[in-house]
Amino acid sequence: MDMSAKDRIRIFDTTLRDGEQAAGGNLNVAEKLQIARQLGKLGVDVIEAGFPAASPGDFACVDAIAREGLDSIIAGLSRTREEDIRACHAAVKAAPRHRIHTFIATSPIHMQHKLNMTPDEVLREIRFAVSLARELAEDVEFSAEDASRSELPFLIQAFRTAAEAGATTLNIPDTVGYATPEEFQEFCRSIIEGTAAPDNVVYSVHCHNDLGLAVANSLAAVHAGARQVECTVNGLGERAGNASLEEIVMALKTRSDRYGLASGLDTTKLHPTSALVSRLSGIHVPPNKAIVGANAFAHQAGIHQHGVMANPLTYEIMKPEDVGASGTELVLGKHSGRHAFRSRIEELGYVLTPDQSERAFALFKKLCDNKKNVSDEDLAALIADEILLTSIENLYDLKHCSVKTGEGPALAVITLGNGQGDISDAATGNGPIDAAYRAIRRAIDLEPELLSFNIKATSDRSDSLGETTVILRSGGVTAPGRGVSTDVIESAVKAFVNGVNRLHVLASAKGVELGKKSENHYE
Repeated sequence: MDMSAKDRIRIFDTTLRDGEQAAGGNLNVAEKLQIARQLGKLGVDVIEAGFPAASPGDFACVDAIAREGLDSIIAGLSRTREEDIRACHAAVKAAPRHRIHTFIATSPIHMQHKLNMTPDEVLREIRFAVSLARELAEDVEFSAEDASRSELPFLIQAFRTAAEAGATTLNIPDTVGYATPEEFQEFCRSIIEGTAAPDNVVYSVHCHNDLGLAVANSLAAVHAGARQVECTVNGLGERAGNASLEEIVMALKTRSDRYGLASGLDTTKLHPTSALVSRLSGIHVPPNKAIVGANAFAHQAGIHQHGVMANPLTYEIMKPEDVGASGTELVLGKHSGRHAFRSRIEELGYVLTPDQSERAFALFKKLCDNKKNVSDEDLAALIADEILLTSIENLYDLKHCSVKTGEGPALAVITLGNGQGDISDAATGNGPIDAAYRAIRRAIDLEPELLSFNIKATSDRSDSLGETTVILRSGGVTAPGRGVSTDVIESAVKAFVNGVNRLHVLASAKGVELGKKSENHYE
């Protein structure tokens, strides 16, 4: 049977079905097609495209994906009802390789309170559904919903019935995330040994993450003999989600010494796949998420940063590029050491004397007391303001700023000191800040581009300070600017002037020229 080798783990992705059931998740046909195509590039073995009988929209999605001609098996989910099974087959049959996935609950609590069926009735339903599905498709999967809370003898009987009716995959779900790894491994081993299905039958697991154990339980089942793992990108799914595809795949790859198994996926596409699903689903990936989170390859502690710079293997058990990440990031914060600090300074293009470097490091540590993480712009400002400006005065100082608003454009009048006297100018603009920035550009021989503007209150009090940060660019040099005032407009003006001064200092330090103002640009 295709892909039934004992050293191969089949990856069954249910992002488009179970993953979409996450609270707030809702994907249209076009979005599902984008994700399905990416899953095909990733190399997943099975794509569960949806639940065709659930709605006409779901049917259309599954049918559209089936017609894409992907190499992956396209599966649809169905209850054991005849109409569900026929709808599922109609939706997936256009795919070169397709599967009908049918399920029914087998736990006492589900059979009694949800199905209102006796165990014998459930067994008859399994035989009927799997037999019908097998008449329509060669590839049929049967799932025993809430298997982990089912009675083992009855569960084995249910799986034997499904195998005898022609099921080619038998799935053991931990539907409510109740299992623990040790018990689930033994549980799955007992099922596999007790069912004694033909060699062509693949055992599968589908674990939920209610106790945070979905990945651990899935890997425990692999140890017991399961050769298909059902999972979702970013661990999406109902309640606390499903087993995370990227974590399963990288655990198998990174700890091949432990598992001796391979998934066959192109792991360099994990990161872009995660980003695509996050973007289209609107469900963001937590920064501390394993494998694909923003901090997955970030190091802040000084001893860690020193080790990673010496040899990445000291604190990284996999390479960022192995999962398609851009690379290791050294986040500068209060725990960072001198090695990481000096390395970042050099990367930014600065060469400091040992004394300047020590002074800059001390100022950096002081800054970290007020700021959790320090960006490249923060470092550039620190060096420019506290190190390089010790012998250079500000080129411009804000002397006066007044604005007038009302009907029509806002008017701003600006006076700057330049060490030789005062220069003033005025301009109109689309609001007071735009007018003030235009007036500054008119007054100085520089036309910086505003890349970023952010203003916030320093507290929730009505008399709090307004803190403005800007990022300016000119002549290939980028510099931040900051301003604080109880007047938010003055705060914004101070930030712009501060940014202009830093542009000049950075340009001087790097030996480049800033872009000059175009003649009559603001006339």
